[in-house]
Amino acid sequence: QVQLVESGGGLVQAGGSLRLSCAASGRTFSTYAMAWFRQAPGKERESVAAITWTFGSTYHADSVKGRFTISRDNTKNTVYLQMNRLKSEDTAVYYCASRTRRGQPIDEPREYDYWGQGTQVTVSS
Repeated sequence: QVQLVESGGGLVQAGGSLRLSCAASGRTFSTYAMAWFRQAPGKERESVAAITWTFGSTYHADSVKGRFTISRDNTKNTVYLQMNRLKSEDTAVYYCASRTRRGQPIDEPREYDYWGQGTQVTVSS
C-alpha cells in the first residue's frame, strides 16, 4: 500500500501562483509514475500532469502547458505541482495519484492505483 498526502491548496487571485505537494509513504519502491488530476464541480476528473519516478519524464495537459510544472524529489518521496498564472477555470479539487504499472497511457485515472484525499484550489477572478 502507498499513502499519499497532498498539501498547498488554497484561495488565490487570478494570475497568482500556488505550489502543491504530495508526500508518498509506504511501498513507494514500486512506483512507476505519479500524477496530478483535478475535478471541478459537475465535471469529470481530468489529468493535469504526470512524471515517471525513475527518469523524471513529464507530461502536461495542453490546458496547463507553460503555466504548470510537475517535479519530484526522490529523496523525499514527494511530487510537486508548481502552478503559475492561475485562471478561474483552474478552480478544482486537485488529487495526487501513483501507479505501479509501466507504460502508456500516463494520463488516464484508471491506470492509477493510489490516490490522495485531494486539496482544494480556488482561483478568484
